[in-house]
Amino acid sequence: MAVEFDENTSNDDQKPQKKVAKHDSGAADLEKVTDYVEEKEISSQDIIGAMSLIGDKHSKETAEKAARQKELAKVIIKKEDVELIMHEMEISRNLAELKLREHYGNIVEALTELTN
Repeated sequence: MAVEFDENTSNDDQKPQKKVAKHDSGAADLEKVTDYVEEKEISSQDIIGAMSLIGDKHSKETAEKAARQKELAKVIIKKEDVELIMHEMEISRNLAELKLREHYGNIVEALTELTN
């Protein structure tokens, strides 16, 4: 019986160590999450540079959109095609005209895009 008692005590010692090791990994993960990083001061030059990049990108996109609209305005479309798309797809005149112009007046392609 003494042998059985020694075996039980050695197993009991190992179980708490396993639990402690399990909880230590959670504490290490928590330490990674809660690391504190000092705030850095951002210079005004960096802010001005970033704002100018955003402004340049916005003005470029606006210019591209205006050029695209100007190009689409040159496309000739039929009034009957616009009305057909408006009634069949139940959309506004502006959207119907836009889709027709994007497809250079091809009503089949415009309807295909609107249905997909």
